[in-house]
Amino acid sequence: MLVPRHCATLARSVRLLSAFRRERSEPEYFYDLMARDAVAQLGSYTDLDGATVIDVGTGFGFSARALAAAGARCTGIDHDLGELTAHGSREPNQLVASALELPFRTGAVDVCFSSNVLEHVPEPWRMADEMVRVTRPGGTVFLSFTNWLSPWGGHETSPWHYLGGDRAARWYERRTGRPPKNRYGLTLHPVSVSSALAWARRRDDVEVLDALPRYHPRWAEGIVRVPGLREIATWNLALILRRRDP
Repeated sequence: MLVPRHCATLARSVRLLSAFRRERSEPEYFYDLMARDAVAQLGSYTDLDGATVIDVGTGFGFSARALAAAGARCTGIDHDLGELTAHGSREPNQLVASALELPFRTGAVDVCFSSNVLEHVPEPWRMADEMVRVTRPGGTVFLSFTNWLSPWGGHETSPWHYLGGDRAARWYERRTGRPPKNRYGLTLHPVSVSSALAWARRRDDVEVLDALPRYHPRWAEGIVRVPGLREIATWNLALILRRRDP
């Protein structure tokens, strides 16, 4: 049976957006909250109980644990061993691998999931292509990312990224005495809502189930249909796809 529909209320939006203030001081609270919310959202589109899932860019493993708690059989992949072992030894279902070349056969899994990773890879649509490839016909792809022109597009250098990524990085380093973790052009890349929608529409092997501002109330989802406004107001896009039968 499907998980009950995700409740995208205003109170939930306030709770999620307020949590960003606690990302550095209470990272476990922040990442656990975001992971559980994303998995609940995914559960609105597909039954996770017993499903085989790949968590692309699993990082510290919060999403993988939330997926497992929902009944999924989850394998997490990340290119950085340090991320996988930051909270102890690497778990058996975690692999060091590239999101641009997923080490799985075509049509291997029921669900391919990725949360807030796409903007950190140099070839975002190659990663998205790989996510579709490894998903079986009838399976689900859940892909969310922070778009560049959103208020948090520059991550810790926000809102100065509106003046340019390099300038924002220099400003951050002058202010803090250290370079930002997310370096523009190296580990942080500008990805837009429009480019995500265009990529999905170009593919004839997927059906777009939803494209919505991930952290917003459900009634605000129409933002995604307004060019220009969507790049600033979406904050984070959730793109949910179903792999078509060949």
